[in-house]
Amino acid sequence: MHIGRIIGTVVATPKDERLMGCKLMLTQPLNIDKNPVGEPLVAVDTIGAGIGEIVLYARGTAARYAANRLQSPIDASIVGIIDHIDIPGD
Repeated sequence: MHIGRIIGTVVATPKDERLMGCKLMLTQPLNIDKNPVGEPLVAVDTIGAGIGEIVLYARGTAARYAANRLQSPIDASIVGIIDHIDIPGD
């Protein structure tokens, strides 16, 4: 799993039929200090996350399992909303 922040929504009216009914969110990957790393990605929202929330997301096959759409072209799925991160010694 990875950490990210929801920075927007994606609306795609014409799309692969296997993505119908999926809510798409623009997600910025974060490092452990919550700083942006890499390019934003589009993730299927499986839990109802909102803009500004810090989330857990899965990639690849795990993302398709999380969305319960094994035959869909899904590369990333939002699987949790992070309340806080505790690192001993910080």
